[in-house]
Amino acid sequence: MQRLKTSDPDFERRFAAIVNDRRESDDDVSRVVSDILERIKVGGDAALRALTEKFDGHDLDKGGWRIEAQACEAAYKALEPKLREALDLAASRIRAYHEAQLPQDRDYTDDAGVRLGARWHPVDAAGLYVPGGRAAYPSSLLMNAIPAKVAGVERLVVVTPTPRGAVNELVLAAAHLAGVDEIWRVGGAQAVAALAYGTETIRPVDVITGPGNAYVAEAKRQLYGVVGIDMVAGPSEILVIADNKSDPDWIAADLLSQAEHDPTSQSILITDDAIFAEQVEDAVDVTCAQLATHKTARTSWDDYGVLLVVEDLLEEGTALANRLAAEHVELSVDDPQAFFDRLRHAGSVFLGRHTPEAVGDYVAGPNHVLPTGRRARFSSGLSVLDFMKRTSFLGLDEASLGVIGPAAVALAEMEGLPAHAKSVQVRLK
Repeated sequence: MQRLKTSDPDFERRFAAIVNDRRESDDDVSRVVSDILERIKVGGDAALRALTEKFDGHDLDKGGWRIEAQACEAAYKALEPKLREALDLAASRIRAYHEAQLPQDRDYTDDAGVRLGARWHPVDAAGLYVPGGRAAYPSSLLMNAIPAKVAGVERLVVVTPTPRGAVNELVLAAAHLAGVDEIWRVGGAQAVAALAYGTETIRPVDVITGPGNAYVAEAKRQLYGVVGIDMVAGPSEILVIADNKSDPDWIAADLLSQAEHDPTSQSILITDDAIFAEQVEDAVDVTCAQLATHKTARTSWDDYGVLLVVEDLLEEGTALANRLAAEHVELSVDDPQAFFDRLRHAGSVFLGRHTPEAVGDYVAGPNHVLPTGRRARFSSGLSVLDFMKRTSFLGLDEASLGVIGPAAVALAEMEGLPAHAKSVQVRLK
């Protein structure tokens, strides 16, 4: 864990190293994934069957390729009432938030008499990767599947590994609640390839979303262009900006909420009180020791955790936050709005001492699939727009072509494209 102060003479060098650190896949992962993608593209079902047996210990022919809708419905009905109510609440809030994101078609005629506009349509089919094992989270399924259904996607396909045949009943329950159409018992880069290229059994999709390990993320990166993707997600991140009026135990829990995801996750605290930073560090040690996930959280905190002390929390804190462009930013201060007004780059922002990042992971409504690795500088969290595309249109009559056509002819001739110019010119009087 690193300790930094903006007053340190080597602060800029050390902070720049944190900003530029890449905790993502290396060249070896890229080569392995490239080979897997080619095997699925060429070998189809046979390659998918072999790789699933190799990596998951699941025989697709004996144990089944697909999980049927009846199994998902049964899993949902078998939930304890409180857990079912929690899933229902999460789904309803996520659905309401994303319904408000639906874009509106445009159709208007401008002063030149030209009809202009755009229409939005959902993609025909979307694929959703749902991790298995330790990272099998029903909340992630809801966060990915519900926006797709709100967008109007007719065919929503889930791929999820079932190690040694084991299925996650909570994931099945969430799939029922979200209205998933197909669930295939395959995972890893090979499952992403099957969604992109299609096999004899699994039909291809148009967009692939969902979290996964480094191999899944690299597969999505390499397949972008064959299909659309949500983003190339790296390890989880949380940045907490907190003053000394905050409870150190609360802040420690917030930092560990991301550290427990993965050994390469990163948790950063920015404060203007060095004593408070020490209190949080002590609280992290105590809290981490009590977690069932303590091994992962401890490794993440020890290797990538940062305590950063500034002199001016509002000015310096937000400036450094904009350089980090973190996935999650918590503002545990008296006037979170003042800090929020200065933030330009963040995946999602959590305002005030009673807004832990974890509530956003489950029931708040905004999507928890967010850009990592400083990509919040240029990208946004998952939304209905990831499952839709816009088609522009225009319509001219003789009069409106007469108004704007001569300019098109002039520009085409200037660019040395005579056929472009002629296609307009022949219509002009």
